Amino acid sequence: MKKNYIYNLLLTVFNILFPILSFPYASRILGPTGIGKFQFITSFAQYFILVSNLGIPTYGTREIAKYKGNIEKQSKVFSELITIAFIMSMALTVIYVSVIGFLTYFQADRQLYLTAAVSVFLGFTTIDWLYTGLEEFRMIAIRSVAVKLISLILLYVFVKDSTDVIIYLYIGIFSSVANNAYNMVTVQSKVKITFKSLNLVQHIKPLLLIFGLYVATSMYTLLDVVLLGFLADPQAVGLYSAAVKLSKIAIPFVTSVGAVTLPKMAHQFATKNYNELQGLLDKSLHFILFFSIPSFVGLALLAPEFITLFSGKQFMAGTLSMQILALLPVLIGLGYFWGLQILIPAGRDKEMVYSVVGGMIVAISLNFLLVPKFRDVGASIANVVTELVVTLLYIYFVKKSYSFKFKWDTAYKATLTSLLFIPIVIAVRKLNISMPIITALSIIGCGATYLLVQWLVFKDHLVEQLYQSFLIKLKLKKIEAPE
Repeated sequence: MKKNYIYNLLLTVFNILFPILSFPYASRILGPTGIGKFQFITSFAQYFILVSNLGIPTYGTREIAKYKGNIEKQSKVFSELITIAFIMSMALTVIYVSVIGFLTYFQADRQLYLTAAVSVFLGFTTIDWLYTGLEEFRMIAIRSVAVKLISLILLYVFVKDSTDVIIYLYIGIFSSVANNAYNMVTVQSKVKITFKSLNLVQHIKPLLLIFGLYVATSMYTLLDVVLLGFLADPQAVGLYSAAVKLSKIAIPFVTSVGAVTLPKMAHQFATKNYNELQGLLDKSLHFILFFSIPSFVGLALLAPEFITLFSGKQFMAGTLSMQILALLPVLIGLGYFWGLQILIPAGRDKEMVYSVVGGMIVAISLNFLLVPKFRDVGASIANVVTELVVTLLYIYFVKKSYSFKFKWDTAYKATLTSLLFIPIVIAVRKLNISMPIITALSIIGCGATYLLVQWLVFKDHLVEQLYQSFLIKLKLKKIEAPE
């Protein structure tokens, strides 16, 4: 599991670095309107991809992990699910193209929307769920990093002015298609694909439950951009998108441990080994709280600097939105813990659906109420409140079904330590130096202070483990070094 976490951490770090390296360039070239148009088109296409996936990514991971070590059953499950995915992708592509062709709303940018149809058509090739269920995190990490590096080079080479939205879209599609193409080429070495004696019907009921969960979730994770586009304009979408990307930049790291433990948790729930589960959950919650709380405080404090540096001065109007959305690492991290690490591996799909349906209702209501008047700020408030409601519903259903006990002292310690960031940032800003240096010094100062206080004052075992690992590596290097 440690090796898997290292590979997943590599992917997580690069997923954080990729938008840092790509979005500042793209936002300055395309501007708020171009970025807003790109985000709206990709979000719209994502709905059709979501429907074509039919909940298979989550369900497939769980089913593959359930039959760990049994290649015959894993191959049968994979063959059945990929067949369902193929049928759905073909059907949704026809619907997508029909909608774009017949509705006049899409006429102005029809070429862009039709280009995005490629992603819908190839939706069935998204089979990371197989490799996750098999715990093949090394392959996922190396492949994803390589494809993102190529996409980054393509972005810098070919996107040169504000009219290059379609090229930016091509690059986004390439990133997805290249990942999936590699998966499909290597899949034969993992499972044996067969189309004989398949039982597709047995998967329909659980898939529809998880699909309902995905649809409801998408109503508040993707609908915000779509509604903002309909109720406001591309500029508001651009400002909001910049704020969301920066606010979510730490989330892959906060939830990284969950991707590695999910297959193991599914197995522990299946065998009812609750003692082992409690230990895994304790470590996961500690990790999430330890990193999400300082991320929230740091993002909120440095929002003006982040917006200016990574998006440009023309996005400064999105500062307040980012400060509101800075809560997302905490809320999404906790939601991921209660929902994706307990309810999903436990097979509590109905409870997940109830929770996200509640979130969907809140999201739609708040967006229609707030967006027309407050634009991107209204969408930001709706996003945060929705994530809070969903997380609280997850907690309710977990408490109702299980007797897991968790210690919350990490939250108090992390909050108290993070408050020290306020005087540090204020002091750095008074140095009258350039914005990049202000940002760098603030991040280094806040990060160092947080780790030192957690280690020296609160004796946090996570920092201690990191320190001990660092010492061991230094000793190994000294031993290996020639005299």
